[in-house]
Amino acid sequence: MRTEAAKAATSGARIGPPPPIAIRPELRHLRAFLAVAEQGSANRAGAALYRAQSAVSRSIRKLEDELGVELFERRARGMLLTQYGRALLVRARRVHAEMQAARNDIAALAEKGRIGNAPIFGMLTHERRVRAFVALAEQHHMPSVAESLGITQPAVSIAIRQIEDSIGIALFRRTARGTVPTPGGTALALRLKRALAEIRHAVGEIAALRGTMQGVVTVGALPLGRTRLLPESIAAVVAAHPGVRIGTMEGSFEALAASLRAGDVDFILGALRPPDCASDLTGEALATDELGVVCRNAHPWASRAQLPAADLALAQWVLPRINTPNRMLFERALVVRGVPMPNVVVETSDLAVLRGVLMNSDLVTAISPRQIAYELDAGLLQVLPFALADTRRVIGITQRTDGIASPGAKLLMDEIRRRSPSILSALD
Repeated sequence: MRTEAAKAATSGARIGPPPPIAIRPELRHLRAFLAVAEQGSANRAGAALYRAQSAVSRSIRKLEDELGVELFERRARGMLLTQYGRALLVRARRVHAEMQAARNDIAALAEKGRIGNAPIFGMLTHERRVRAFVALAEQHHMPSVAESLGITQPAVSIAIRQIEDSIGIALFRRTARGTVPTPGGTALALRLKRALAEIRHAVGEIAALRGTMQGVVTVGALPLGRTRLLPESIAAVVAAHPGVRIGTMEGSFEALAASLRAGDVDFILGALRPPDCASDLTGEALATDELGVVCRNAHPWASRAQLPAADLALAQWVLPRINTPNRMLFERALVVRGVPMPNVVVETSDLAVLRGVLMNSDLVTAISPRQIAYELDAGLLQVLPFALADTRRVIGITQRTDGIASPGAKLLMDEIRRRSPSILSALD
């Protein structure tokens, strides 16, 4: 019978538990890994990088120790990638591509297109400097960055200055709103955040190859998906895979799309946008949706078999704020029917406030029945007999066109796809 050590040696896995999800391989070690993968040996990689073979070997061992797997098979003729090494190679190449794109982006913004051959573009900058830079680009407040990273404020300042000096341009400027990135700083922050996301995904993929699902998944949650479909899908995934951590981010589609592009969000669930609105994003349709006119069950109109369009002008409304998608859809539908603009006495995009106002007054609203599915099931609210088929939208999943989802994100999206026919068709 084979021993655990023999099995590990054959498979490339090291004995011991999978690494914790907090593992964050450093860029300089990934650079050494890329060189060995491409050159086939630590000796040739060292020559290509102008580093000693021993230094390259130490970087590879550091990566392997952090990830808990063998990335290479050591042979007399060189080093061959294991299955874990092949998985890491895909992500490492994407990290390298982001660094090269960062250099090109900043060169396009810099005066005369000249920038320094900075270590950061060669994946040689220390990980702490990268994280300090990204954190400052997000928070705009150096003391907060220092506290969040557990370092001193002077250390943050030095890290930023070292990156700026190596590139040769200013990446931040002081304003009344705090320390904000320059256009070059914004471009670099976007690429670095995407690179860090690739590293996170690499850790999750290696854990998945070892049979353990772990990592953090962040979903951009738009209103049409977050009443039942997303919560029930999340509950199923975390019950089956305790090592997966899931968070949601709420906001407008434009804000969530920006986070998706930066790697802060893995995918968006909700109303899709037309392809020409975002050519770098891809939408996958799951179902269609349309608005309904909704009131409480004790409303004087609740027992009506039909609702003439002219009566809508008599109602008092609680609606989302002007220029929000639901409001614009509904108002366009009224214009088509020749109905005056609604008499809006309460404006809110908060679902809890809207429900409370409806159930405690004779106000009516226009909303997707999916967003109030529990209240409809409980008999608290009612959809009135007034068709709004011209407000139809498509619900689905939005991803980056050039992205590769992490194992955890794939799990959650698969669960959403599996559940969507029964949940989304319930109100069709």
